[in-house]
Amino acid sequence: MTHLRSRRRRLLAPLGLALAVSAATLGAVPGAATAAPQKAAAEGDTLSYVVNTRTGHHTVEAVKKAIETSEGSSVVAAYERIGVIVAHSTDPRFAERIRGVRGVQTAGASRTAPFEAAGTTEVGAPEYVEAPKASARSAKGDAEPLEADQWDLRAIGADKAAKINPGSSKVTVGVIDTGVDDTHPDLAPNFSASQSASCVGGKADTSPGAWRPHNAEHYHGTHVAGEIAAARNGVGVAGVAPGVQVASIKVADPQTELFTPESVVCAFVFAGDKGIDVTNNSYYVDPWMYNCLDDPDQKAIVDAVNRAQRYAHRKGTLHVASAGNSNHDLASDEILDDSSPNDSTPVERTIDPSECLDIPTQLPGVVTVSATGPTEAKSYYSTYGKGIVDVAGPGGDGNVPADTPSKNGRILSTMPDGEYGYLQGTSMAAPHVAAVAALIKSTHPKAGPTALQALLKLQADNPGCPSEPYDPDGDGTVDAVCEGAERVNGFYGFGIVDALDAVRR
Repeated sequence: MTHLRSRRRRLLAPLGLALAVSAATLGAVPGAATAAPQKAAAEGDTLSYVVNTRTGHHTVEAVKKAIETSEGSSVVAAYERIGVIVAHSTDPRFAERIRGVRGVQTAGASRTAPFEAAGTTEVGAPEYVEAPKASARSAKGDAEPLEADQWDLRAIGADKAAKINPGSSKVTVGVIDTGVDDTHPDLAPNFSASQSASCVGGKADTSPGAWRPHNAEHYHGTHVAGEIAAARNGVGVAGVAPGVQVASIKVADPQTELFTPESVVCAFVFAGDKGIDVTNNSYYVDPWMYNCLDDPDQKAIVDAVNRAQRYAHRKGTLHVASAGNSNHDLASDEILDDSSPNDSTPVERTIDPSECLDIPTQLPGVVTVSATGPTEAKSYYSTYGKGIVDVAGPGGDGNVPADTPSKNGRILSTMPDGEYGYLQGTSMAAPHVAAVAALIKSTHPKAGPTALQALLKLQADNPGCPSEPYDPDGDGTVDAVCEGAERVNGFYGFGIVDALDAVRR
């Protein structure tokens, strides 16, 4: 499965990171872990590249011309306002040569293998449930037919919040993911086709249906969308913010489900241009779980994605991202990465998470989310880290029974083709937070992304670090250490989001 938030971690000192990834001045970082050897493209193989330039029409046009006159090379898309060009080339030395062109600041391959092959953040295979029969619909009064098994809604007061303010139809959450099945009866009422597209390959395609998943196996984005905005229409499940709009920006490759940098760049720019208020990012950008700034290719990826997310942020978009499912301490000095690059042959490396970044999770201004289960404890898989995690949300924990008819501790939501299923992961925690941010935006329509992030932290409820050693499997080994105080700590950041407070304050 692609990098759908099986995810990881986040930033170190905010100032240090801001300096490290400053849009136009990303420099080599001494002491970063040695990157896995870059696989050289064979002559004739087509690779994709991101080329980052100084902004300005003349500079971008000059670099585009240099690309187009280079043998075997072409421009796929150019984002002049942020100085990012997506290019294809069969020249194995393309990146090296284009870095010497006047106006180019960073450039690098966005993958390590030719066009063939991922990064989401759910844990384990889905468990499907039978959709309610039409005769059973609306028989539960105010509750949706499957809502009794949605412990996550009650955990953050979303069921009560919906009676006060279900969210404004003027607020849109963009799901940057594998695509959303907008024909699902729980999603169709709140779907915004005018703010949806496919960004696969780095160029937006807004033709009808382009935003849908390639097939039913690419269910991740549809599940995420239901957690956010499944309508209270008496059909199946309810979303945390059932009155807001949800849009789909598909970035997963149809065959590999890889979330390539050029596709994510396109998605962030599209979100900003289309007035999307919040984006949900339950993935990491392939092919590197961590992008080391002393590697020219990985540095170019960080630079390009950061420029794009900052552009959308300036346009008024708040970005929410899952922290990861590796149970990593992102505030530690080193982490073992044995999965990168995931589009060719992974090479084991030990990285410093302050210098080798998980993106978009660790980029400045992005809200990083850890996951909790039915008892509010950190989910066994959830990545964490003091000063890195901003807030937490229900992501599910299949090892902890829920107080529901099914006893299932995972998250129930929509699946393609009108189906429903359980998943767990920080992939599921992030959309709970994105939906609460949408409720806050509905309550405070003039709040920009910085204010929304501050309000998210203000309304969160922090259970504090556990009083006993964290040993969820009971084998006598401490699996994680929570550092910090009750107000802010490594497991929950500022706390678990509270939908009811989001609409009352």
